[in-house]
Amino acid sequence: MGKIETPDGATRGILNVSRRSLLKGAGGLALGIFFAPLLRGMDALAAGGPLEPNAFVRIDLDGTVTVLAKHLEMGQGSYTGLATLLAEELDADWNQVRVEGAPADAKRYNNLAFGPMQGTGGSTAMANSWEQMRNAGATAKAMLVAAAAQRWGVPASEISVSQGVVSHAGSGRSAGFGELVEAAAQLPVPEQVQLKDPRDFKLIGKRDLRRKDSLDKTDGSAVFTQDFKLPGMLVAMVAYPPRFGGVPRKVDSSKAKAVRDVVEVVEFRDLPHGRSGVAVLANNTWAARQGRDALVIEWDETQAFTLGSEEIFAQYRESAGQPGLPAASKGDADAALAQAAKTVEAEYEFPYLAHAAMEPMNCLVKLSDERCEIWNGEQFQTVDQAIISGYLGLAPEQVSLTQLYAGGSFGRRAGSVSDYLLEAVAIAKAARDKGVDAPVKMVWTREDDTRGGYFRPLYLHRVRIGLDQGGKLQAWHNRIVGQSIMAGTSMEPFMIKDGIDHTSVEGLSNLAYTVPNLQVELSTPTNIKVPVLWWRSVGHTHTGYVAETMIDEAAVAAGQDPYAFRHALLDSQPRHRGVLELAAKQAGWDKPLAAGAEGEKRGRGIAVHESFGSFVAQVAEVTVKADGSYRLDRVVCAVDCGIAINPDVIRAQMEGGIGFALAAARHSAITLKEGRIEQSNFHDFQVLRMNEMPKVEVHIVPSAENPTGVGEPGVPPLAPALANALFAATGVRLRKLPFPAQIKA
Repeated sequence: MGKIETPDGATRGILNVSRRSLLKGAGGLALGIFFAPLLRGMDALAAGGPLEPNAFVRIDLDGTVTVLAKHLEMGQGSYTGLATLLAEELDADWNQVRVEGAPADAKRYNNLAFGPMQGTGGSTAMANSWEQMRNAGATAKAMLVAAAAQRWGVPASEISVSQGVVSHAGSGRSAGFGELVEAAAQLPVPEQVQLKDPRDFKLIGKRDLRRKDSLDKTDGSAVFTQDFKLPGMLVAMVAYPPRFGGVPRKVDSSKAKAVRDVVEVVEFRDLPHGRSGVAVLANNTWAARQGRDALVIEWDETQAFTLGSEEIFAQYRESAGQPGLPAASKGDADAALAQAAKTVEAEYEFPYLAHAAMEPMNCLVKLSDERCEIWNGEQFQTVDQAIISGYLGLAPEQVSLTQLYAGGSFGRRAGSVSDYLLEAVAIAKAARDKGVDAPVKMVWTREDDTRGGYFRPLYLHRVRIGLDQGGKLQAWHNRIVGQSIMAGTSMEPFMIKDGIDHTSVEGLSNLAYTVPNLQVELSTPTNIKVPVLWWRSVGHTHTGYVAETMIDEAAVAAGQDPYAFRHALLDSQPRHRGVLELAAKQAGWDKPLAAGAEGEKRGRGIAVHESFGSFVAQVAEVTVKADGSYRLDRVVCAVDCGIAINPDVIRAQMEGGIGFALAAARHSAITLKEGRIEQSNFHDFQVLRMNEMPKVEVHIVPSAENPTGVGEPGVPPLAPALANALFAATGVRLRKLPFPAQIKA
């Protein structure tokens, strides 16, 4: 059993369930649950083969139901969603349900959307757990019912369960879960269980269900990596080269070692991801920071990246002038464009973006000769285990990962190369090599986090569209230039096909609008050494913007209403149409927008986009003042994410996605000058301020479809809806993000 020690000294255990059988012991019921459709296990069991069960629930003698969450809680509501699924079928008392992070074990806790690996991302947590967690709850319930039926001598079919109480109406008997767990633990695990009809749901779809992480995060008892400590632990802070690719040539650590509470100074280099640094280890964070600031380092930058953002864009423009690799091809776009009655051409620029999670990257490592133990907001267990074990020469199972709360991620903690975890491990290893055998917590400042790389890539799009005499869209030609986030990673064989990184073109290569001639091309530079990674909504963050602003330009060129134009082109996309219709209706699209004050101009824009299996439409209303400054007044959002597991979480994620996207539209950009990152903190990499957040209305489309994700799909439509609204108010098209602070008509 792995234990998490909280600041108050209490321990929280994660129970590892043994293979092939139900665990019996310690007066509780812990289920090792196997699902034949997922793992082909019943056939294997019948043939005498191994059973590798999943373990998701523990019920204690006091009736507490502990849900083991295979997905990280980083603010998106996964703990609540997973608990809701299980508790629904278990008919548990919501107040008696608690959640713990599951240990790293891909055989039992794999993400079914990813294949044989454990991790959280791609808005897959609820979608891949929908039947799995419900089966877990239903199985536990069946065993409790069987135990009660055996004890009371009544048919199981006459027993009911509600809010953690098992009852038999005919005899008047009842028992809480805790009273039955010992008897239930002696029974076999049923091979099949009956799931509820959605009409009978009591928790799923209910808006007033309290989140499972809210209280801990409100009263301060939630344990994040920064809260977690081990006896004798040292804190490490790292001096990184000012340019990517630099390495330390000469280090004078004498002043650093003279700082009180500084213990040691170590270097790391030649890591698999190529980064080097100098770390100061101290008894506390302040001493580590003072020691780091006292280092005198001469950097070798002969292999460092030295281009600036404008030079990168210039190179990309040259690439956009040449054909790229085909990502999508239908009809003959060039011929159709040559014959078009009207054409529109545009070039778009998207900057690098940092993730800017509220909790900067950090990681705690404890090393021994035969084991590496890690505590952090763990998002990509299987990838991290593989990379770290390979670096240390250990087997993956010798690397344990304890999942704590994470203060946001937006993709950053799901590192394809495990960069910051690997650096923490390298520091701990280098310290041991110098005789300092202690747990090490690597801590980043906001500046480290902002300049640390692994940004959303910088992209350039060059687009041409053509319409016929009747205003019908006939052709779309789109060239995209940008770095691949998959190249050089373990995911390259799965995500790059025929030279195309799918994440660079998603949202355009599968464009939802009916267009008979479509050509999407991709050019991927290999000489840009800025580390890149997925960012919330991944490729949809730029492809969705291009698609929805270009379709708006097409509507204007055709002399048609932007909503009606979209609606007609989505005749084969009922779910796109559904959210588009709902958003337009709730926004009052068919009614004139109320006039602003004297000297003000008002505009309304619309956008619709599908990402990660969810469909979102947004209508934005803006006011532009006489000096060109503007405010986003209102956003009406419609979302179709299948069955709404937790409506309040869905609304929160749409609101959060809108705020996140608005920051990128209005403010955020990472820029380079001579290879150096120019931004450092929130004053120059600005995120959204509270007074900039608009009024947001979220409307959920009722659906019987299986649930899909909501952590990311609220992001892509906001920026194009805002840009289209600003065009409606000013007549200015915005093709470079972030937008200028003032937009003159």
